[in-house]
Amino acid sequence: YVPSQADIAVFEAISGPPPPDLFHALRWYNHIKSYEKQKASLPGVKKALGKYGPADVEDTTGAATDSKDDDDIDLFGSDDEEESEEAKKLREERLAQYESKKSKKPAVVAKSSLLLDVKPWDDETDMAKLEECVRSIQADGLVWGSSKLVPVGYGIKKLQIQCVVEDDKVGTDMLEEKITAFEDYVQSMDVAAFNKI
Repeated sequence: YVPSQADIAVFEAISGPPPPDLFHALRWYNHIKSYEKQKASLPGVKKALGKYGPADVEDTTGAATDSKDDDDIDLFGSDDEEESEEAKKLREERLAQYESKKSKKPAVVAKSSLLLDVKPWDDETDMAKLEECVRSIQADGLVWGSSKLVPVGYGIKKLQIQCVVEDDKVGTDMLEEKITAFEDYVQSMDVAAFNKI
């Protein structure tokens, strides 16, 4: 709440009082002007105007005068400079090591566990034959698991069967298409549960 050397630096940088519609700025200007006789005794260290404000904002107040000096300084090194033979060799060795490590890593295979409900046409459908037909579907990335018959109603039972599939190789659409192709036994197929492994 006390004026500082930062206020004095900004006060001296502006040419005159702000217009009346900027009443907060005008009030600040008049307040700092009242300290004109004591400005040397105000707390803080007076810096260049561009050194005040947020740290991540670029200072453009003295850009026109400093630009000539900055051209001579190359902070990050030039692309034109030759890379030494030793540095080049070291970089190539490290790249080769990285590539060999990368190639040895096993690729992660995305798998899913499915629980399928296969519904027969009626209570006279041979469920053992239906399960045999379903298990006869073979594909790369497909492994059949346990199964059980679950009562639906009116003496009809559905086949509930588990399988594990590799996501890239086997999809639920493909499974449904192949299972429902056994038209004599299968009325429909639903995915009861789908879990990523």
